[in-house]
Amino acid sequence: MIPQHWLEYRREDDDELIGYLSPGDESDGVYTPMTVFGYPLGDAGVYPDAVAALESTGLSYLADRWTLRLDGAREPIAVQIVEANPDRLTVKNVDYGHDGNIGDLFTLEVPVSQALSR
Repeated sequence: MIPQHWLEYRREDDDELIGYLSPGDESDGVYTPMTVFGYPLGDAGVYPDAVAALESTGLSYLADRWTLRLDGAREPIAVQIVEANPDRLTVKNVDYGHDGNIGDLFTLEVPVSQALSR
């Protein structure tokens, strides 16, 4: 589940949630732009820069190919996002080199761990 102290960021024109701003130390005034499932979209920066990172990316990251490191696997596998929300992330296997079946689903806790990457 997304931490309560993260700030929701919604598109102005349609009020769609496109991510979060994760505040750093309250005294430093920096924020890290995060996806709706808690993956960092860039480096921490001042509020306007973090907002600009979210706005320029939008929800395009949902269409990206991601990699998922499975416990016991030698190499990460290629996955695509099936469903993303503040509670959980579901991805599917799209890696023909993986022993599992194409389309196998994996559900991840949010915010996601370092097992998922772009």
